[in-house]
Amino acid sequence: MQRLWAPWREGFILGKKERGCIFCKWLKAQKDNRHYILYRGESCFVILNLYPYNTGHLMVVPNRHAGSLEDLADQETQELMTLSAKSVAALRSALKPEGFNLGMNLGCTAGAGIADHLHLHIVPRWSGDTNFMPVLAETKVLSLGLKTLYAKLKKAF
Repeated sequence: MQRLWAPWREGFILGKKERGCIFCKWLKAQKDNRHYILYRGESCFVILNLYPYNTGHLMVVPNRHAGSLEDLADQETQELMTLSAKSVAALRSALKPEGFNLGMNLGCTAGAGIADHLHLHIVPRWSGDTNFMPVLAETKVLSLGLKTLYAKLKKAF
């Protein structure tokens, strides 16, 4: 059995949690650079993950606070997928990944860190991006910092 180990996410898992929904707070704050919001659509937005599994890990999030797919209106579901495609294109242009993982964790039991506000993860992948570093050195190599990555991807959107 292979295991995916992500010790760099320890700060998120064990750290102090903000009260309320961070997606709703950050969307309302209108401080896109500070909160790494890359793109705002009509009913969804794209944001960098602060605790990425890989360089360029994004999330597509409905503007409206909704916890499950069946709660979304047709227009929200459509824009969720449209922005997912736009995000993949932006990542391809800016970072040249070799592949992608897209997915949702629906509910706490399924691994959702923010279970009450649906979001779709987009993780760019490269050959060898999971290597010995996390296993032997408890270190994840992320080639770009969030500020640099934000600036690079913002241009691609």
